[in-house]
Amino acid sequence: MMYQLLRLFLKLLACIPFRVLYVLSDGMFYVLYYLIRYRREIVRKNLTESFPEKSLPEIKRIEKKFYHFFMDMIMESCKLATLSPAAIRRRMKFRNAEAVNALVRQGKSVAIYLGHYGNWEWVSSMPLWLDKRMSGAQIYRKLSNPNIDRLMLHIRERMGAVCVDMHKTARYINEQIGAGKVCVIGFIADQSPRKRESRHFLHFLHHNAPVLTGTEKIVKHYGFEAFFLNVERPRRGYYEAEFVRLHEHPQSVPDFELTSLYFSRLEQSIVRQPELYLWSHKRFRNAEVLGT
Repeated sequence: MMYQLLRLFLKLLACIPFRVLYVLSDGMFYVLYYLIRYRREIVRKNLTESFPEKSLPEIKRIEKKFYHFFMDMIMESCKLATLSPAAIRRRMKFRNAEAVNALVRQGKSVAIYLGHYGNWEWVSSMPLWLDKRMSGAQIYRKLSNPNIDRLMLHIRERMGAVCVDMHKTARYINEQIGAGKVCVIGFIADQSPRKRESRHFLHFLHHNAPVLTGTEKIVKHYGFEAFFLNVERPRRGYYEAEFVRLHEHPQSVPDFELTSLYFSRLEQSIVRQPELYLWSHKRFRNAEVLGT
């Protein structure tokens, strides 16, 4: 019953036109930022440590832009419940998809590295741009609330991508390979590992930060090709994402090199439009600030 009520509320919210949703988003920004002060300390800490060269007024401007974008993203994600494939294709465009499709037609599977940057929920529309012979999937971390988790799976899978629990990644890939299918799988690879899992560190946003290397291990073990999804937001409600090949021969590079290339690309994106990154999560909880 709770799931049905949540789904009904989501459908009703998703029926609201974008221009009205953005008015609601602007109003919720003030509630979130000034009244609730949602994770303000975490956001300020992350920004000041990541951009030590910026003054406090500059940090505050980025901070407010982030909260504005954060509310926009929530509203935009709700729209996934009703957006048609044609509508999402107009608002979420993918460039250089032919590079991925060419590999798919050669029978090669592809791993897509992305981060908590831009509207990663809209990235679930990627299958609309790819060769229909591939099996599209996105790896996700299961939410603790089963009703919210079920609801998110519903909207994330509307455009043809299958959501795969991160703990079942290897099983899914083995099943696809066993069935003779070619995979294109999206990995949000910038999560902060638990302390006991913090085995590899690299420089990222002025931190010596622990990073997850599971995506690279999958790429090398299964012979996947590797791409980074470079996302831009030219204007409100519109995104452009470009498939950028990380390396021509990913199996030949030294260990952790693919991971370094990914975080380097992600950092470039964040520096370009810092407000589009998810500063409210504890990305640097086990990291050391450089220069301290």
